[in-house]
Amino acid sequence: MQKVNLAEKLASFSEHYKPKIVGELNGQQVKLVKFQGDFVWHHHDAEDELFLVLRGSFRMDYRDAEGREQQMQIGAGEFVIVPRGTEHRPAADEEVEVMLFEPATTLNTGNVRGRMTVEQLERI
Repeated sequence: MQKVNLAEKLASFSEHYKPKIVGELNGQQVKLVKFQGDFVWHHHDAEDELFLVLRGSFRMDYRDAEGREQQMQIGAGEFVIVPRGTEHRPAADEEVEVMLFEPATTLNTGNVRGRMTVEQLERI
């Protein structure tokens, strides 16, 4: 057992959209990430994702069951669960700090591979 100091972990990196693993439990990973700007549209076929805002706020763009684009603002102390199969894209005008809870198999860009894909996550 060991405790994790979120402020220390978040202070240890500055890049955006590159999640860092800070813990694991029951096949899930706890990750920290900083967002700024728009991410890529993507979905996860087999995994739900939880985004918990620690500092700042961001907009979750997503497409509903009929394919209509929707938006949701998530602020500090709030979280959103993106159900598997839901096309989504986080976006932040200013830097935001987020904790993610998701299965260890989750690729950050889901069904899309490109310049924002992180194949091997760093453990900090």
